[in-house]
Amino acid sequence: MKNKRMLGNIMLFFTAIVWGTAFVFQRTGMELIEPITFSFTRMYLAAAALSLVALIKDKSDLKKGVSPSQTMSPEEYKKYKKNTLVGGICCGICLSGGSFFQQMGIVYTTAGKAGFITAMYMLLVPIIGVIFLRKRVQWLAWVAVVIGAAGLYLLSIKEGFTMTKGDALVMVCALCFALHILCCDHFAGTGNPLRISMLQFLTVAVIGTVIAFITETPTWEKILSAAVPILFCGLLSGALGYTLQMIAQKYTDPTVASLLMSLESVFAAISGALILHETMSPRELIGCIIMFIAIVLVQIPLPERK
Repeated sequence: MKNKRMLGNIMLFFTAIVWGTAFVFQRTGMELIEPITFSFTRMYLAAAALSLVALIKDKSDLKKGVSPSQTMSPEEYKKYKKNTLVGGICCGICLSGGSFFQQMGIVYTTAGKAGFITAMYMLLVPIIGVIFLRKRVQWLAWVAVVIGAAGLYLLSIKEGFTMTKGDALVMVCALCFALHILCCDHFAGTGNPLRISMLQFLTVAVIGTVIAFITETPTWEKILSAAVPILFCGLLSGALGYTLQMIAQKYTDPTVASLLMSLESVFAAISGALILHETMSPRELIGCIIMFIAIVLVQIPLPERK
């Protein structure tokens, strides 16, 4: 069991590296193609790859006799399929907002800053949970929210209490990702998680296709020119990243898993500096450090009062 836990931790660490590095490919892709076109293309790739993974897993489960169609009653299986479909579409709608606003925002900001601002979704989840879902939140989460706000102020707020266009768009993306997390949390235990993920990617791709043909000018020439960033973000960051996360979280402590995945923001800053030679001012670096402290704090569970 210890070996499996260690393997799970390594897989999540690698996933954080892939997700962090994806910000660099998203940034470089914007020099060749429009943001919504980039987003829907990568999502079609991710959906296709995950559908293949889902097909292989379904066949394996059938052979082992553990397929939901074999272990559930006809009524339960019908509800299970319905929750999978509805969950995939609902999660996809939330993910659309996160993906599109992030991709539009990264045109005007750095990969490193985009990584840390996106990670703010971890601090927004408890706030939304309290306001709309009446969920109880431990006091440490509120401390983390205050610390995170201070870090965001140092990272993004300029003179005159203004925020750059890119940072503001990525902040909206963080809000959408927080809604996406809550949506996934609601449907994860009621449907097929792998197929929900595949359907959510497909939903984003379809919505993005419609928006792109209305607001942009997608062409095969542009898509092929950005083939490397699209392939990395679609197959590695999307399909592989999710699959590794799903497998690894079976063996890893949830708190450790969250902390390892939060390193995505750190690797976004590191890869941005190494590959794109991005730099931050001392104030922005301090803001990143403070925000990372907040992101770690919000994931630490406290013992419940007896």
